Amino acid sequence: MNHNTPLSPRPLRHLTAVQRRVMSAAQLREHGVSGADTSAHCRPGGPWQQFLPGVFLLHPGPPTSEERLHGVLLYCGRPPAKEARTVPAQPGAGEPHAAYADAMITGLAALALHRFSSAPPLLSLDRIDVLVPRTRRLRSTGSARLVRSNSLPTPQQITGLPVAPVPRALADAVAQLAEAGAVRRLLTEAVRGGHCEPAAVVRELNNARLLTRPHVVDAVESLLAEGRAIAEDRMYALVREFGLPDPLWNVDLRLPGGPHLGGVDAYWPEHSVALELDTRAPRQGEDGLDPSLTERSRELGEWSEQARKREHLERLGITVVHVTPKKLRDTPEQQAMVVRTALMAAADRDPAAYVVVLPR
Repeated sequence: MNHNTPLSPRPLRHLTAVQRRVMSAAQLREHGVSGADTSAHCRPGGPWQQFLPGVFLLHPGPPTSEERLHGVLLYCGRPPAKEARTVPAQPGAGEPHAAYADAMITGLAALALHRFSSAPPLLSLDRIDVLVPRTRRLRSTGSARLVRSNSLPTPQQITGLPVAPVPRALADAVAQLAEAGAVRRLLTEAVRGGHCEPAAVVRELNNARLLTRPHVVDAVESLLAEGRAIAEDRMYALVREFGLPDPLWNVDLRLPGGPHLGGVDAYWPEHSVALELDTRAPRQGEDGLDPSLTERSRELGEWSEQARKREHLERLGITVVHVTPKKLRDTPEQQAMVVRTALMAAADRDPAAYVVVLPR
């Protein structure tokens, strides 16, 4: 039997092309290839080669990027239960392969699969990060670097491979990077490219305890500024595209001869309706943030001041509508309806207190 000979009479239609070129020892046994035959094929000058422990390339040349990805997943994935192996898995396009259970590509390789231009090409990566449960009894070796976690996110399927969502992949990539510019480029592309919202990234970075690193904190500040600029553009488009009345943009409100009430992103003085864009970082106590982020959260969010400002404005009869970048991106029509409803309801409310509107 040579490398062009079918492995066994059992058909291989249920396998993709790359799965026919990269197989585990268990899969080879299922196709009638004994351990001795596998070893014979992997001798120097033989038609096969061992890629990782228990994972084999069924050709003599260097692995492609796709073969490397499948190979590390085969090495790190939890083998399917015996009863599940009695019937061959037949994954369709985009469905996970049974042998990859409890494993997903993460880090820079995942970002490359998510089409990040700032991520290095797959072939240039010496190691591919694979996210696995903390209880998996494996060690990093060869091209496979294990990233252990107590809880795994739901993977996204990209070209049939389980891939960590962008926020988690970013955190795992940043954990390996010491160069501030590279971190900033990845975080900026995540937001500018519409892959995710800043708050989701901050949450994952905090869970990974990366917000104690100065170069990561600096990149997060740039990330939040970038996210706010994009969200402001969406807010302007919301008013324009859904035919809302033009508001006064970016103004401060003040009582005549009295105290400063705070700034709002948009204000309709005839209706006493204010719109605020909520781009704050998650605060302590939300999403499991630990105290190490407390001071940074205060600087970036000013949660208590924001709550007091809203309560004060509403006591004066001013309706405050909060929108988030995620809602502006995902449900702009719904957000426009919320604003329109608040404007229409102004006629049924008692007149609000008179406030002075100043440029911010």
